[in-house]
This record gives sequence, structure tokens and C-alpha cells, in this order.
Amino acid sequence: MKPSKRTILIGTVCAALGSLGGGYALAAGGSEDATEGPETAITGSALEEASAVALDEAGSGTVTGTEIDDEEGKYEVEVTHDDGTQVDVHLDADFSVVGTEADGNERGENDES
Repeated sequence: MKPSKRTILIGTVCAALGSLGGGYALAAGGSEDATEGPETAITGSALEEASAVALDEAGSGTVTGTEIDDEEGKYEVEVTHDDGTQVDVHLDADFSVVGTEADGNERGENDES
């Protein structure tokens, strides 16, 4: 049985609307995890303090990214070392280290790894 022109038209419209919806979600900052909102960078004096604490914790490197209210703390500072490795330093609202994450491995402040 041959599909009618109306069936083909409805299928095409549905496919186009589905594609547009996915593109809109990505353009609006959507991610695979719908519970996450868009990332907000740290600014002002909070950026200066968070960067100083993170660089001290990481030992060296350059701050290459920041985020407010990430899932692990109030602030997240990404530090990139000269060799290209990265570490995320998670801070609480008082700029105390609550944990670090390097190469996909997370550890708490008091861990020895």
C-alpha cells in the first residue's frame, strides 16, 4: 500500500518540528542533564579570591574557567597546568576548599590521593 501525500506531509512536518525543538534546546544552553542551567562565571572580587585559593590548592597553573553554584560547591575554578592537565577546585561560600577533581577523579579535601 502506497502512503498518501497527506501522510508523507504530516510525517515531514513532525520530523522538522522535532529537529527544531532539539536545536532550540541546544541554542538555549540545554544539555543532556535537563536539571542543569546555564553556567555563570565568577566575577569581581569573588573571582580574585576564588582564583587565588584555587591556584594555591593546585600548586601552579592558570585559571581557565570558573562557575558559580556548581553541583559540588558554591564556586568551581578550573586550573590548567603547564603540561595541559586540568584540575577543578571546588570552594564553599567562604572560599574554603571542599574538594578537587582532576582527570575525572574526584577527591575530598582530606584525601591523600
